[in-house]
Formats: sequence, structure tokens, C-alpha cells
Amino acid sequence: MLKEVSGAVFAAIVLAGDRSARDELRDHSGVRCKALIEIDGVPMVRRVLAALATARRVSGVTLAGPSEADLRTSQPLADAVDQGSLGWCPPEATPSTSACTAMAMLPADRPVLLTTADHPLLTGEIVDTFCSASLERDADVTLGLARYELVHEAFPDMKKTVLRFRDGDFCGCNLFAFLTPRGREIAAFWRQIENQRKKPLRLIGLLGWRAVIRYRLGWLPLDEALSRLSRRLDIRIRAVILPYAHAAVDVDTLSDYELVQAGVAASRKS
Repeated sequence: MLKEVSGAVFAAIVLAGDRSARDELRDHSGVRCKALIEIDGVPMVRRVLAALATARRVSGVTLAGPSEADLRTSQPLADAVDQGSLGWCPPEATPSTSACTAMAMLPADRPVLLTTADHPLLTGEIVDTFCSASLERDADVTLGLARYELVHEAFPDMKKTVLRFRDGDFCGCNLFAFLTPRGREIAAFWRQIENQRKKPLRLIGLLGWRAVIRYRLGWLPLDEALSRLSRRLDIRIRAVILPYAHAAVDVDTLSDYELVQAGVAASRKS
């Protein structure tokens, strides 16, 4: 039964597969998959699921990954899948194809929230803010961003990929909303760019050489970049700027893990 909230209720997909056979975080932590790496004793993916469980805008969660063998190493996850309270599908070769497979399991008219298992500081408040703002946009797809100065102030030692536009510098938040059936078609484009996600200049290059020059000179506004991309793909894409530094924190590297681990442990003790 859907939660009683005004407006649409999102189905959530959590990408929990591994990108490669080798990973320094898995090697360091001694677990079989990245999603099960523990932050202060709790696997990252379970922290994400807990955040989604408290979000009023979400009803129903599907895990895309990890493999069934890896899933079975976590009894709480295995039990939730077996009992039907958590959806699951095996991971595909790439995040984009995993997302497509998971979305195909959901009704076409259902708005979908997509996030990742390596997002251990996610909260229900962040999710609800993003989902509510996404519904207010005239969009097929929205993506969450946070201002870089906000993130840097809260996490000065964390290295982040920065998107530098005329109206500000931004970091990605691993939050995406697919609001219409048309919006789900962006996955084909996603497959083209997913290996370039840490290289902003190459992403801007998809908009043409004039956009690259304007981006390099600091003249390209964020809204114009998204408008150009929307016209190219014939899909309305909008940004949601989130006022939370921790919305932009994912755990991609060992240094990310150490910073987040120390921060969460310190917060628990304070």
C-alpha cells in the first residue's frame, strides 16, 4: 500500500553491483562486494535502505545487485528479499543496464528515484527534498547537485569531481529522478557517458565545441548546459540543487571510506 502523501510516490532503485572485478575498498574491507562494506558496523547498502525507509516520498525499493551469492552473505538483505519487502534483480554489466533492467520491472507511469549503495550519509530528509523538488520541475529527468563550496566547507579533505559553471561550482549527489516514461529513455545516452562521469570536460564536449570553450572560460550556465542536452536528447532534463553537503558524499576510494568512517563514528560518540 502506498504511503499517504500529497503528490506522487516514488519507487526507488538502489544500484548495488560492482563496477570491476578488483576494488581497493573491497580488498581493504575483506567483503565480497562494495555495497556490503561497513561504515561504523553497518553495511553501506543497509544505511541507504534505512534512509529510504524513512522517506515519505518513497514506497517500494528494488536492489539492482549485488549478485545472489553476495546477497546471501547478508542475512538481513536475504530475508528482506525472500519475504518480499525488498525487490532484487541481479546486476548487469554496467550501472546503466542495471538501472534499465530494474526500471523495466516497475509500472511505466511510476516515478522512479535512482541512487547508489555507496551513499552512506543519505537521509530520508534528503530523499524527500529531492523528490518533492523534482516533482515541481517541468522535467522528464532530474539530477541532484550540491554547491561545491558547501561540500568543501563540510568535508575539506574529500576529493570531489567539480562541475564549474558560470553560476557556480557543483558536485553530483548520486540522486536521479525519472518522472515520465520518456525520461527512462535516457538510459541509452547514459551508457555512452557512464565511463566519463569523473571527467566534466568530456561530458561538456558532448554539447559541441562552442560549449566546451564557454565552459573552459567559465561562461556556460548550468541551466543552459542542461537545456542544450535536453534539446539534443529530446528529453527535458533539470537540476535540483540540494542544501545538504552530505548529499554529495559517496564512498569511491579508500580515503573517502576513512573520512566517512571517522565522521560517522565521531557523530555517534558525541
